Amino acid sequence: MNESWPAVLVDGEITLRPIRMRDQRAWREVNRRNRDWLRPWEATVPPAPPGRLVQRPTYRQMVRHLRREAGAGRMMPFVIEYQGRLVGQLTVAGITWGSMCSAHIGYWVDEAVAGRGVVPTAVALAVDHCFRTVGLHRIEVCIRPENAPSLRVVEKLGFREEGLRPRYLHIDGAWRDHCVFALTADEVPEGLLSRWHRAKPGAAQK
Repeated sequence: MNESWPAVLVDGEITLRPIRMRDQRAWREVNRRNRDWLRPWEATVPPAPPGRLVQRPTYRQMVRHLRREAGAGRMMPFVIEYQGRLVGQLTVAGITWGSMCSAHIGYWVDEAVAGRGVVPTAVALAVDHCFRTVGLHRIEVCIRPENAPSLRVVEKLGFREEGLRPRYLHIDGAWRDHCVFALTADEVPEGLLSRWHRAKPGAAQK
């Protein structure tokens, strides 16, 4: 795992790189502008038991947690850059070895660059890294059925739908159902990025 993290993954104008403390200003600015765009899909903290206070972490606390998890081999926390500017975040989390060799991917992106292929490319870069460098076998993406933009991402990339997980995650203040999509390494022997490039609108037809 140490050889595969930290990692910088690049395809054209899109880069995935580890999140940094000094990203705070840019990260906050993107989040502030996209508050309404992101709110319906953002993870929230469920109500705490009586007598227990649960607070949303600060940016620095979040980054320290992500770094600890990355150091332990359980997570790969990236930011997404487009044309050299921070436009989102992608996290490979829940990395499990043994007989499973699996992980799941979550992401968000600036509405200003939505529809430009940024997220599909970022996900493809991360999946190829997980399969080819890290050595994982299966990657999962869980999406709310109402999240049409994210559903288009997994459709474009050819993820296989596996079913519904009722009340799976606490999102936007309540427990929400999620559709499960997955890929295994043997389903994309040519690499997911290569398949995405061939499927993109305007790609040369043979």
